[in-house]
Amino acid sequence: MQIKIFTIPILSSDAFIEEMNVFLRSKKVLEVKETYVPEGYWSFVVRYVDDIAATDRERIKVDYRKVLDEAAFERFSAYRKIRKEVAEKDAVPPFAVFTDLELSEMAKCAPLTIKAMKGISGIGERKLEKYAQCFIKTEQDEKGG
Repeated sequence: MQIKIFTIPILSSDAFIEEMNVFLRSKKVLEVKETYVPEGYWSFVVRYVDDIAATDRERIKVDYRKVLDEAAFERFSAYRKIRKEVAEKDAVPPFAVFTDLELSEMAKCAPLTIKAMKGISGIGERKLEKYAQCFIKTEQDEKGG
């Protein structure tokens, strides 16, 4: 496990925020703690793992409620329910549909699209063909479309 600290001024440009977001998208994030510093900035402490294979061996449990913002966590929770239904219907383990990491990346996408899903590590053409519409259709239904 590694730690990276980001310091972002309250009145910052989007460049600081984008730098942190690029980092977060590129790592297996375990936890993000934020602190307001009275001098006028936010401090973010990010715990992450660089080697995803090591994560699999160590079986580190990620608390997605801490990693995702509230809206993304709601989508993540809804996607887990869909995944469970799809897995039961296809008689496969849930991780064979999408892993929690893949679901968390999907939850960060608003709106969820095929193009966005193609950009998520671990989601290939086969998963897209087989499962994508189950998740995209549900998101459109929630919006009333």
